[in-house]
Amino acid sequence: MNFRAEIDVMPLKALLDPQGKAVTSSMKNLGLPTITNVRIGKHISMEVEAENKELASKMVDKACKDLLHNPIMEGYEFHINEI
Repeated sequence: MNFRAEIDVMPLKALLDPQGKAVTSSMKNLGLPTITNVRIGKHISMEVEAENKELASKMVDKACKDLLHNPIMEGYEFHINEI
């Protein structure tokens, strides 16, 4: 079976996000002062071939833990759907 994983990697909430802070400040200049607390991360999309959704989930989790995120600075979450 084939699955598509959609992964979001974001800075930990306890850490300063300089990009997000800069974008938040720019919102005021755009006339959008009610947009606040912007956080900038990365989105990763991948296809996974596995026998079932549980196995695909384990594979994606391992990829995230071992390669796609820095556990000191980032957290991640993902969703998997059959394609």
